[in-house]
Amino acid sequence: MALTILQGSTFCICDERGDICGQTGGFFAEDTRFLSLFRLTMNGERPLLLSSGKVEHYSAAFYLRNPLADGLPQDSLAIVRERRVADDMHDRIVVQNVSTAPVSVELAVEVASDFADIFAVKEHDFAFGDPIDAKALPDPVEPRFDGGALVLVDAAPGGATTHVRFSEVGDVGGGVVRYRLELGPRERWELTAVVHPRTNGQAPASQHLEEQPWKAQLPRLEATWDALHHSFERSLADLAALRMRGGSAAHARLPAAGMPWFMTVFGRDTLVTSYQTLLLGPDLARGALDVLAELQATEDDPSIDAEPGKIVHEVRRGKAAQTWFRRYYGTADATPLYLVLLSEVWRWTGDDGFVERLREHALAALGWIDSRCSTGLGGFISYERRTERGLENQSWKDSGDSQRFADGRIADPPIAPVEVQGYAYDAKRRVAELAREVWGEPELAERLETEAADLRERFNEAYWTGEHYALALDGGGARVDSVCSNVGHLLWSGIVPDERVDAVAAALMGDGLWSGWGVRTMSSRAAAYNPLSYHNGTVWPHDNSLIAAGLARYGRWEEARRIVRAMLEAAAFLDHELPEVFAGLPRGETPFPIAYPTAARPQAWAAGTPVLLLQLLLGLRPEGGKLVTDGPLVPEWAGSLRLSGIRAFGRAWNAYLEDGRVRVEPA
Repeated sequence: MALTILQGSTFCICDERGDICGQTGGFFAEDTRFLSLFRLTMNGERPLLLSSGKVEHYSAAFYLRNPLADGLPQDSLAIVRERRVADDMHDRIVVQNVSTAPVSVELAVEVASDFADIFAVKEHDFAFGDPIDAKALPDPVEPRFDGGALVLVDAAPGGATTHVRFSEVGDVGGGVVRYRLELGPRERWELTAVVHPRTNGQAPASQHLEEQPWKAQLPRLEATWDALHHSFERSLADLAALRMRGGSAAHARLPAAGMPWFMTVFGRDTLVTSYQTLLLGPDLARGALDVLAELQATEDDPSIDAEPGKIVHEVRRGKAAQTWFRRYYGTADATPLYLVLLSEVWRWTGDDGFVERLREHALAALGWIDSRCSTGLGGFISYERRTERGLENQSWKDSGDSQRFADGRIADPPIAPVEVQGYAYDAKRRVAELAREVWGEPELAERLETEAADLRERFNEAYWTGEHYALALDGGGARVDSVCSNVGHLLWSGIVPDERVDAVAAALMGDGLWSGWGVRTMSSRAAAYNPLSYHNGTVWPHDNSLIAAGLARYGRWEEARRIVRAMLEAAAFLDHELPEVFAGLPRGETPFPIAYPTAARPQAWAAGTPVLLLQLLLGLRPEGGKLVTDGPLVPEWAGSLRLSGIRAFGRAWNAYLEDGRVRVEPA
C-alpha cells in the first residue's frame, strides 16, 4: 500500500515500510523524480512491518522488526523510521536490540535515481497512464561518493542532482551504504539521512509553509454527526498538505491540484477548490487569483493553446516542462471561473481594493470570453486544440472519450461544452455587479447584463433537446445528447429558467444519474456508460458539491441535502477522505463506495467538497456585509453542531445548528 508524504509540491511516495521502490514510487520535486530507490535491508532482507502511517501530511513513522535473515533471532531488533518532507527529505532510522543477548547485523541502505520526469512516471500508474504500452523508464544513474554524501547526477540536460548525506560513515559500494552493527542488550543505534534535490546547482524553490498560522485562522467545528465532523477535519488536513507557493508573489498560497501527479498549479482545479473553501476564509482564493493573474496569457500562441486574456490550465517545472509544457492554456472553463471566484471573494469580503487591483485582469478575461463567443461554435465558447501535443478535450471532463452522444459515438471538435456556457453567463452577471458597485462603470454593467441575458436566451434554445440539456454542441452544430452530470453545473450558474428546473432536478436524482452514493458523470442509460470509466459513469465528489450548490440556488433543498448526506456517508467508508473519483456502481449492489486505489488522494477539489457541503447544509451565504442563512429546517440526521470562527467581511462569525434550525451570530 502506497503512502504519500508531502510539503507543497515536494513529495515522497513510499510503501508501508518506508521504502521507495517500484515504478511509481519516489521522492519528487520540480516535477522530477530525484530518488527512485531508497531501501533498507538487514542481512540482505527487508525488515518486517509492525505498523506505519502519516503523523502529519509532511511526516510519517514506520515501526518495523527484523527479518529472519542469516541467523537473526525473531523479534530481536526493533526498527523505527521517521521521515519528514520539506524542501529536502529527512530520514531518521533507529535500531534497538530489544533482546537480552548481543546481536550482530549488517544494515544497508540502497540508493538510486533515474531522474524521470513526472509524466514518464505517471504513465506507469494504472489510473492515469498506460503501464502496458508505457515507455521504459530511464536507467538509474551510477552514484559517486563525494565529501560524505552519495551524489547522483542526471546525464540529461538540466543539471539535476541528488545528494544523500548520512550522519554515520559506512562502507560505500555503488549505490549501497553498509553498516556493521554490534548491539549489546537494549543498545540503540541511530542513522540520519538527508536527501537534497538540486536543479542547475540550486535547490528547488522552497515549498515550506508555516502551517500553524493558517490553521489557527480556520473555523472550528463541533458536530454530533461523526461523518461530517471527521470529513471536515480531514479536509482541513488535506488542504493544508496541498497548499503551495506559486508565482513571484512570496505571500501567495494556493492549492495544488492533487497527489501525486498534479502537485502544481491547475487553473480549473485551483479555482473550483478556492470557491468551495471560502467558508474557511479568503486566503486560498486570494492566492489563486493573484497567481493566475500573473500567469494570464497576453499573446496568441498556438503552440501552447494560449490566447490573450486566457487563464492558464497547467504549469510544469523541471524536466516535466521539457516533456509537456512549461505553461499550457488548453482549458475552456478556467477563464470564466476566474471571474466567478473574483466575484465570490468580493461577496465574502467586501474588499473593493482587491477587486480594483485585479480589474485589468478581469477585463482581459472578459475580452477572451467575448472573443470566443464571437468566433466559437454557434456563438458559444468552444474549444479545439491548436497544438498536436495539446488536450483533445478542454472542459473539466478532459479525458479523450468524454464527449459522447447517447448512442456512444464520440463527438468531433470543435466542442462547445454545456456547463462552460453557464459559467460564462454567471461570469458576466457577476462582473456587471463589480462594475457597478466597485469600479463605478454603470455602462459596462448594463452592457454585461444585456449580453448575459442574450447568452441565456440563445443557450436555452440551442442546448435544450426537448427533454433535457445536451452535454455539448459538436463541430457540426449537433447536440451531443447524452444525459450527464454537467447539467447540474447549469443550476449552479443560474442559466436554467424556472420552468426547466424540475426536469433538470429529476434527471440528476433519477435512476440514470443517481447511484445512491452521488450523481454519476453519465447516465447508466447511455450507450457509453461505464461505472469504472473516468468520466463516463463514475462519481466525482467535487462535481456533486457544485450540483448540490446549484440545487440549493434554486431552492431544491431536499435534493441538495440528499447529496450532502450521500457524499459524507461515502466518505465515512473511505477513512473520511473523499477521493478524486469513485465507481458509479449502484448503492443497492455495493455495501460501500468502490474507490479507485490509485485515484488522487489527497485531491484538492475532493478535499474542498466537505467544506462546501457544510456550507450548503447550513444554508450559509454572504449578503450585505453579513453572513446569513436562508435554508429550511435541517433534517434530523444532521444532528447538532457549532461552527465557530468563520471569517467574512473582516470579522468572525459563529453558526449553530440546533433542533433543525440554523442561526448565525457575530463572534
